Amino acid sequence: MGLRRQKGFWAWLKRCFAPPPEPVSDIEQARRLLHAIDSGGIPLNPARINAIARNLGLEVSKKAAVEETIARLRAAVERAG
Repeated sequence: MGLRRQKGFWAWLKRCFAPPPEPVSDIEQARRLLHAIDSGGIPLNPARINAIARNLGLEVSKKAAVEETIARLRAAVERAG
């Protein structure tokens, strides 16, 4: 059991001193979201989807259906190239 604890300690120590990950651009976040949905994922947090859409400059109503927002995100990603 002591060996497992040591591995966890070293992993924790590496995470403490590792540089922070590079921030992902808004368009890349949208691409990753769409890829996850196409792979069979189900979007569970509509607020996150709306936030990504707003970061891309889309106006999204709080009452808009998630499917509509995803369709608008697809169109925005296609326009971005």
